Amino acid sequence: MEIKTVGVAGTLESSDIQIMVSAGQNGIEIDLESEVAKSYGDQIKKVITDTLKKFGIENAKVKATDKGALDCVIAARTLAAAQRATETTDKPRLEVLQ
Repeated sequence: MEIKTVGVAGTLESSDIQIMVSAGQNGIEIDLESEVAKSYGDQIKKVITDTLKKFGIENAKVKATDKGALDCVIAARTLAAAQRATETTDKPRLEVLQ
């Protein structure tokens, strides 16, 4: 799937994550900012990467600012940002979150 613009989803509120997806060239590159990165950074990056790959995105730059989001929130925000970045207007692909 081709990224056409920058897609953003989420907030900077507690228990949320803000995801910004833009075009990339070298796989999925994630810049993660999180107070819990030492403990959960690998898991956060895995959820983002897996969600993007299931959506069909292989190359992207991702800026993630985490405020304690659960995996389901991370996946949902990543999917929303990916849909906005690819300018997808069809129904949400909920199977990507499973």
